[in-house]
Amino acid sequence: MTVSSDRGLALLGPAFVASIAYVDPGNVATDGQAGAQFGYLLVWVVVAANLMAAVVQYLSAKLGIVTGRSLTELLGERLRPAVRLAFWAQAELVALATDLAEVMGGAIALGILFRLPLPLGGVITAVVSTGLLSVQNRWSQRSFEGVITVLLAVIAVGFAAGLVVRPPAVGPALDGLLPRLHGSDSLLLAVGILGSTIMPHVIYLHSALARDRFGRVREPGSLLVATRYDVGVAMGFAGSVNLVMLLVAATALYGQPGADSILGVHGAMQGSLGNQVATLFAVGLLASGIASSAVGGYAGATVMDGLLHYRVPILARRALTALPAVALLAVGVDPDQALLWSQVILSFGIPFALVPLIVLAARRQLMGRWVNRLGLTMLASAIAAVVIALNLALIWSTVAN
Repeated sequence: MTVSSDRGLALLGPAFVASIAYVDPGNVATDGQAGAQFGYLLVWVVVAANLMAAVVQYLSAKLGIVTGRSLTELLGERLRPAVRLAFWAQAELVALATDLAEVMGGAIALGILFRLPLPLGGVITAVVSTGLLSVQNRWSQRSFEGVITVLLAVIAVGFAAGLVVRPPAVGPALDGLLPRLHGSDSLLLAVGILGSTIMPHVIYLHSALARDRFGRVREPGSLLVATRYDVGVAMGFAGSVNLVMLLVAATALYGQPGADSILGVHGAMQGSLGNQVATLFAVGLLASGIASSAVGGYAGATVMDGLLHYRVPILARRALTALPAVALLAVGVDPDQALLWSQVILSFGIPFALVPLIVLAARRQLMGRWVNRLGLTMLASAIAAVVIALNLALIWSTVAN
């Protein structure tokens, strides 16, 4: 079963939209803090999280292609009304945490670049991302995918510039692939990295992206092959950007006072790598906040439509999800701590998206002959078990202290 090169290239795109969620401001906060505070210690977490994410995103896309429906649509058909409402409530909490990270990241970037107050920067980020989301509604999904891919390239350049100026030490970086943790702080960051990498809303989203692009395909074999390439390339790219962010922080910022925040990372970059690199970092952060906020809005609409069969106008929905972030900025909440804890909240939401995905994709009556094989189901189940175990370890660590 093969896909021609021209046809294969035409099928690429949905995974690149999904991959934006893996390079959002939450990743900047967690990866940057991990590198600045622990050096190369958590390299293995970033690599493992992105490998797990590739498996998860392929499963979500496959579900959407084979069934022609999104994950939330399938859940909405199977859950009792009360359970469906509770499920929607936790998914909306995840959406709020997602938008919190994205709007705050854009606000910080605008503050760095133009000295704007953080609340105003949050409003601008929300407005611009809403305009970007309208591209998908008014033009086409392909146009939306194209714009997002361009922003992904801007993000990559902005975050990778520091690595070019000061490459990491190969030996210590490779040593970071050895799984280990040092205390509860490193556990918190590990869970935060996981939450900012395998994101619940994008698990729901990818099935909807595949549905909206392809509909239900009668013979999806060739399309599934192309989707594996799409996911592999997109997630490989996003994973590389994540790794680069940690390596830059570990190489140039390790142990520096104040480098455990995004503003601190920017200031440390100015001192260690120069104004040009620091400015490119801020530009990448801004692109990340705007693009990921638009993708998050798409995901939130997908969740509500699938579970409640109800659509809210874009402006109203974006106002509701962006308002908490702007309000927190207005009252002076530390944006970096809010970013970090938002990623931990996302990590707790992962099982609610991941477990149903695994169960549904393993049902032959739903997937037909494209049902997941036992090996893939076991691998996905192991990923879910790791996520749940880390969350339980974090709860125990927090209670014990």
